[in-house]
Amino acid sequence: MNQDIKRMQPHNFDDGIAPPPRYLLVGVIGIFLLLVLGAVGGYILIQSQFSMSVLLQLAVIALPLVVLITIGAAIAFRKQLPRRFALWLTLGWVVLGIIGMIGFTLVFRNSLEPGQRETVKHYLPFMAIFAPPLPPVNSSLPTPEAVQSDITADDLLSSSFDLAPATTEPTTEPTIAIVVPPTDEPAPTVELTPSPVMQSLVTAVVTSAASATVPPTATSEPTVQNVPTDVPQPTQAAVSPVTVNQSVSQPQAPLTALLTGITPVKQGWNNCGPANITMALSYYGWTQSQDYALSYLKPDREDKNVNPWELVNFVNEQSQIRALYRVGGDMQLIKRLVSSGLPVLIETGYMFEGSDWLGHYQTVVGYDDTKQLFFVYDSYLGTGENGNGMPKTYEDFDNFWENFNRTFIVLYKPDEEGLVRSILGDRADVTKANELAAQTAQQEATANPQNAFAWFNLGSSLTRLGKYQQAAAAFDKARQVGLHWRMTLYQFTPFEAYFNVGRYEEIMSLTNANLLNGGQYVEETYYWQGKVYAAENDTAKASEAFRKALARNRNYTAAQDALNALS
Repeated sequence: MNQDIKRMQPHNFDDGIAPPPRYLLVGVIGIFLLLVLGAVGGYILIQSQFSMSVLLQLAVIALPLVVLITIGAAIAFRKQLPRRFALWLTLGWVVLGIIGMIGFTLVFRNSLEPGQRETVKHYLPFMAIFAPPLPPVNSSLPTPEAVQSDITADDLLSSSFDLAPATTEPTTEPTIAIVVPPTDEPAPTVELTPSPVMQSLVTAVVTSAASATVPPTATSEPTVQNVPTDVPQPTQAAVSPVTVNQSVSQPQAPLTALLTGITPVKQGWNNCGPANITMALSYYGWTQSQDYALSYLKPDREDKNVNPWELVNFVNEQSQIRALYRVGGDMQLIKRLVSSGLPVLIETGYMFEGSDWLGHYQTVVGYDDTKQLFFVYDSYLGTGENGNGMPKTYEDFDNFWENFNRTFIVLYKPDEEGLVRSILGDRADVTKANELAAQTAQQEATANPQNAFAWFNLGSSLTRLGKYQQAAAAFDKARQVGLHWRMTLYQFTPFEAYFNVGRYEEIMSLTNANLLNGGQYVEETYYWQGKVYAAENDTAKASEAFRKALARNRNYTAAQDALNALS
């Protein structure tokens, strides 16, 4: 009977291995929950366009540690765990890793914004191979359609061609009103009286043939008359012409000059404009970071372009310093400004190592005629040896500066108004500055008809002078020669010229090319699309385009005005 009872009792399958420790089980569950929370939190951060820098730093460190710790613990407690548990855990991590990498790669390629992808590539360089492809190096904008016109590109190079502005008032560029977010803190101000550290802002050394030392030009400030303060408007054509006193003598630039007292700023992603304007303002005691300028200039951090007039407006509206910009500068003018103690920004083309051509801002801090060098603070590359600036040969400086019609921005104190006007000379008058820029471009196109930048600059200057038919012919020629595909991500005068002569198909061709190559992050792309749709009485598409422009930049008043006008 007892034997039968024993046979009826359940078998004990205990193989002698103790169950895993309870704290190990709790730890595994905790790690799993942390991973789930991390994945959910990461997704939320990505969707909110929050900077992923902190998240990625933690992930790059934490994930390998979690894997190694769990595998190590499984090996250490192998006698208390089911047989081959460590092996299965390792294989499980491998499978999860493969699935995670596939999912992360899909998100990286298809869901992340360009700035977020750059952050990923910074911490995980190998991810660059999974990035969406860019156009081939030196790819060009689409060529224009054949058009019947009484004006040809050759006509623009004729000595009889009149560069005087058109009698009709030019169409102004789209504008942006910088909206100050509500805050209880007062807006930052700049102390105009230099601190002891700023007493020596300019070091200018003049070397004559006899090696004589001459006092720096910048130390003698001219007496300022009651001259109206020049606050540039969003477009050069909108600035009221000023009367230029040609009898005012131009200050002579010494052979060398170097600005001191500028705080270097390392730019964030695609942030050379805010970074450089912050650097230039620091010369006058400005202490705000580039993020302060970024919040006003780029509501969308992915915005690929900040226009010169936007930077000028920021300075004039947010500080006690003044700023203006002009096109058609020359190297002698930059030397006179720098040697007079005035910081200057230039908008220039550039080709960083391993990169294709792109637009960039730089801050000029000095020059040396004896070595034929300019010195610039580059928010991407640095400040050069001993912080005296990155050297650029005069040839390279001018060649790349030409890419943006030799645009420059000068900052000055209000009581330096007269000094700035005297240095600018004819260029103090905006219309005259555009005429001089057109003259230079005309000469360079004549010297080299295959110089696409010269033709583009000629078209830009003619657009600002209201000569749209001639400008369209110049842009046609530039595109036939070959313009880099990024050109219309930064400069929008072709859209204005083609719009004013009714060549809407060219605008759509260029905006469509933009949208394939990053132009979806440039509000002007959608604005000009909307202008075309509105001109064609397609109200629905026009409204959609203007709303997309505003989604990219909520301060873009031209798009808002155009949207309002539809009703």
